Amino acid sequence: MLGASSACGLILAAGLSSRMGDFKPLMPFRGKTLIESTIDSMLAAGVKQIVIVLGYRGDEIESVLRLHYGKEIIYASNPHYETTDMLTSIKYGLRSMPQCRSFFLLPGDMPVVKKNTFHKLLKARPDNRPTVLFPTLGGYRKHPPLIDYRFRDIILQFEGEGGLRQLWKQQEDSIIHVPVDDDGVWTDLDTMEDYEVCISRFCPAKI
Repeated sequence: MLGASSACGLILAAGLSSRMGDFKPLMPFRGKTLIESTIDSMLAAGVKQIVIVLGYRGDEIESVLRLHYGKEIIYASNPHYETTDMLTSIKYGLRSMPQCRSFFLLPGDMPVVKKNTFHKLLKARPDNRPTVLFPTLGGYRKHPPLIDYRFRDIILQFEGEGGLRQLWKQQEDSIIHVPVDDDGVWTDLDTMEDYEVCISRFCPAKI
């Protein structure tokens, strides 16, 4: 079991990449794959254990990741990735997550979140109550939220429409906004245009 002060990570990589036109997790980025870059950004911030939820071509992703990572990565699977939403993948991930104080939630196509953003969220985490801390940019909530582990069962039991966004509307008293100076919190790569813009902005010398 991890220590009470620890934070885990939950990275989602179960989707079909249908808007990208290529298999997004294994696309090249900064000399590695896109999913590795996302994982490494979280590990660099001091997160010791990450649950990654796979689905479409999950065996292929896992084979690549096992070449570079060990026990710090826990593999979960959403077998119904074609017909379910992000909340379903989150639930599969939470069922595989070890107990910890809180966890970061990050889509697998967000590879350039700054280490300082993770640290700022951890520093703002209160000791006296369970909270969900959102990094904000321009007043808008972004990823990765830092979610108290005590919300695990609430998320697992939630069946309403609207996903986590709707759930958080029911938990507004627990939400904390943490302003950050980090364009990485809104840089998710849904399309080839997003990918090309990200490459030119964050790694112009080479992919």
